[in-house]
Amino acid sequence: MTLGIAAVARRLRRRGRSHDGASDDAAAPADEAGADEDPAEELRRRLAASRAGDEAEAGSPASAAPATADERRAGVHEQGRAALDEMRKSSEE
Repeated sequence: MTLGIAAVARRLRRRGRSHDGASDDAAAPADEAGADEDPAEELRRRLAASRAGDEAEAGSPASAAPATADERRAGVHEQGRAALDEMRKSSEE
């Protein structure tokens, strides 16, 4: 019974601290890191950084996509033919 009373007292103390503006020990590091920064502004900053990284990768020759629909179509047909050849080889064995 004493343990139950102690647990309720701890819970009430934590609840009282969170209503007073103080935070729990687990949430304190996160609050200190960005206390003055708006969460929406932080997300905008992260999104802009992500987009900048995507644009840098898009300019690299390794990630360049074929320019025309005919080139893409030819690539897909080549992949299909290679898959068929693999299936034929495995069925013959």
